[in-house]
Amino acid sequence: MQPHCYKVYISYARSNIVHSTMNISKSGYRVFSANSTTACTELAKKITERLGVDLGKSVVYQESNRETRVDVKESVRGQDIFIIQTIPRDVNTAIMELLVMAYALKTNCAKNIIGVIPYFPYSKQCKMRKRGSIVCKLLASMLAKAGLTHIITMDLHQKEIQGFFSFPVDNLRASPFLLQYIQEEIPDYRNAIIVAKSPSAAKRAQSYAERLRLGLAVMHGEAQCSESDMADGRHSPPPMSSGRTTSGHPGLELPLMMAKEKPPITVVGDVGGRIAIIVDDIIDDVEDFVAAAEILKERGAYKIYIMATHGLLSAEAPRLIEESAIDEVVVTNTVPHEVQKLQCPKIKTVDVSMILAEAIRRIHNGESMAYLFRNITVDD
Repeated sequence: MQPHCYKVYISYARSNIVHSTMNISKSGYRVFSANSTTACTELAKKITERLGVDLGKSVVYQESNRETRVDVKESVRGQDIFIIQTIPRDVNTAIMELLVMAYALKTNCAKNIIGVIPYFPYSKQCKMRKRGSIVCKLLASMLAKAGLTHIITMDLHQKEIQGFFSFPVDNLRASPFLLQYIQEEIPDYRNAIIVAKSPSAAKRAQSYAERLRLGLAVMHGEAQCSESDMADGRHSPPPMSSGRTTSGHPGLELPLMMAKEKPPITVVGDVGGRIAIIVDDIIDDVEDFVAAAEILKERGAYKIYIMATHGLLSAEAPRLIEESAIDEVVVTNTVPHEVQKLQCPKIKTVDVSMILAEAIRRIHNGESMAYLFRNITVDD
């Protein structure tokens, strides 16, 4: 896909939204926000402005005992209802708000209830780890039970998560907007190289590199005491005490597996004298990104950008970014992060309300969603 095609893609979506506003009053759909905090309703307001509709009238609040209460202030009978829920730091409260509102709308005879959840929570807990659980599957079941019939989301952490749901899931991509930012906002981006922070992110990085006609570098290795140390089962099973006996056959001896040992972080590819652009889907705890930036600086990269769809930026992330070798962190507004931007001017935001609004319009009108996935590959 040629670089100028992203501008055509975005302008086409904009024109469709404008043309659709002529019949909004007879549209038969409503858009609600399920958030009780003002900061989390900003994306919902931008989406409704693009659609030319008013945000649905409802009250979402926490009672003194922290129970969630939702009051819908207008009729939703027989209509398509879209619930926009952005996820703040208080993830569990946001989930409960979404569930209670969906059930309230179901009880009030809404025709279809579509959840617009740009960042899907618990998406990292989508695999079985030791004696844990697949929480993402549990959440999918809860949403279905509450009454949701469809979900619009963006850049799921693992695309296989769509299989957890018993109803349709549209997993939109932020890559056209991030690619456009690179082309328009990064001076001399032709001298850049796309970097995968780990081998698991290599496919996403390769997709960016191919679309921008740039080189690719991959970082390999890990810091000590990383998340994978605790999750890969290298210390399981625990040693047996002398007083216990095994239930297996006494003569059974399994082949001895050598412990996994990854080398220190290294870079496969030449980044000397280049702009390094690290791409990922989520940036939360930034220690790994800061360590990667230090390595890239040592290898000769003179500017370092981080591009990610979801900017959770938890804990001390703004301070660590400000004090690091990272020049700029670019994220979309799927997650509210205005407070973090005040703490760290290196954080920049790309607005994706346009594609979310266009998805809402197409779903309600029964139009194909194929255009929103045009030239999108599995690796994006």
